[in-house]
Amino acid sequence: MTIKLDKIDHRILAELQRDSSQSQRALSERVGLSQNACWRRLKALDAAGVIRNHTVVLDRNQLGAGLVVFVMIKTRHHSADWLKRFRKHVSSIPDVIDFFRIGGEYDYLLKIITRDMMSYDEVYKTLIEEIELETVTSYFAMEAIEEQRPIPM
Repeated sequence: MTIKLDKIDHRILAELQRDSSQSQRALSERVGLSQNACWRRLKALDAAGVIRNHTVVLDRNQLGAGLVVFVMIKTRHHSADWLKRFRKHVSSIPDVIDFFRIGGEYDYLLKIITRDMMSYDEVYKTLIEEIELETVTSYFAMEAIEEQRPIPM
């Protein structure tokens, strides 16, 4: 269910995506509200689940995790039990940072971030060791042109 957001909510969310570490005072000044009114809006957005968590965007290259791999998966299995086991298995792999069920030729899309090709090979072996998959196709990113962009408000 989508909640109704007004222009001020959109400005608050855009500002938080730009810099979630800014003080409440700075945020309230940027969106044109008093601190108390801004705080109430933040609490309401939090309570409604619009804000899921407060995180920091890290530079993966500075951390030695420069390889980005998009993995497309096809399966012949679609039972609830298989899906539950598959989701649990994939979610247990730390290098998988995004995991989607998709429509089209493939069933799932994973975004994997790891150090290098040897590290990816270990992730791949972990991925295929417990769950039967029909096809696993990997695409290696050569350059991140835009990454972790804010959701448009």
